[in-house]
Amino acid sequence: MESLFVSTGVVALAEIGDKTQLLAFILAARFKKPLPIILGILVATIVNHGLAGALGAWITASISPEILRWVLGASFIAMAVWTLIPDKIEEEETQIAKRLGVFGATLVTFFLAEMGDKTQIATVAMAAHYAQPLLVVIGTTLGMLIADVPAVFVGDKLANKIPMKLVHSIAAAIFAILGVATLLGAGASFGF
Repeated sequence: MESLFVSTGVVALAEIGDKTQLLAFILAARFKKPLPIILGILVATIVNHGLAGALGAWITASISPEILRWVLGASFIAMAVWTLIPDKIEEEETQIAKRLGVFGATLVTFFLAEMGDKTQIATVAMAAHYAQPLLVVIGTTLGMLIADVPAVFVGDKLANKIPMKLVHSIAAAIFAILGVATLLGAGASFGF
């Protein structure tokens, strides 16, 4: 269960102020239809993080435990640094909505926005670290929903009241702790 709780918490914190949360704000303000936006976020996240979890499981099976420990430790530390860098939303990611409807636009833009995003890479790393990809994907999906669903309902009003630097610092600290713990041998009971 640790994999579920850690992946949920880390992604929920990392997602605050992330470009996909900003995308949720923009889509909500533009369309004012929360249900199709939330369903689009859910489906896009399940598919995207499902692929990331599968990649993490493949990495676990393909790389020796000693190398995997160093790669994962360094990845978590890199994620800590990346979390401190604010994201910006690109306008073309929201233009697709004009052709696909609210659900389709949310699905496509969220899926594309998550490709190579820190939460997707964190999903790969945590799935490899915990060797429980299903629980990690469930956790990261919950984390995305915890951060993005309120954004759909309250939009920019909430964004201006959240201390983004503090939230990003907490998420970065968690990634750094995971990285150092991995490098020091935490997870040895999992084979790496």
